[in-house]
Amino acid sequence: MCRPEWRRARVQAQRLEDLGRLRRVRDRIDREYAQPLNVEALARDVHISAGHLSRQFRAAYGESPYAYLMTRRIERATALLRRGDLSVTEVCFAVGCASLGAFTTRFTELVGMPPGIFRRRAAAGGSAYAQGAAVKVEGMPACVAKRVARPVRNREAPAAAQPLA
Repeated sequence: MCRPEWRRARVQAQRLEDLGRLRRVRDRIDREYAQPLNVEALARDVHISAGHLSRQFRAAYGESPYAYLMTRRIERATALLRRGDLSVTEVCFAVGCASLGAFTTRFTELVGMPPGIFRRRAAAGGSAYAQGAAVKVEGMPACVAKRVARPVRNREAPAAAQPLA
């Protein structure tokens, strides 16, 4: 029979191993966001099932691996759209999205406005738009601007204010 301290040590070792796997998956998503990635391939690379990966990833990071991937893609897309030298379609494919419609829907959910409007406003004002409000980027350190302009996850972007006629 196992002693309680051995059992605790085994459970702790398993937890650390699982966290290492999740970190490897998250790092791969961060590196290869523009590549075609799916949960099955990510899980296979760390030798666990797709369902287990999804459950553990959500428990550790608060969202599914796919939602995390899409957030990374939208973050990169906002930076490319702010530059203004690429069309929305070019940005969509540059960040690894295969469907312009799905990209536009997810971008609108996270940022609070469609990518075309985001691009026009960013080009016109030289400002970044996060969550539907202007955030001045000029003179702001890049690390601060990135944090302030980060897309909101899980459909949390505020709805545009509706005028009360």
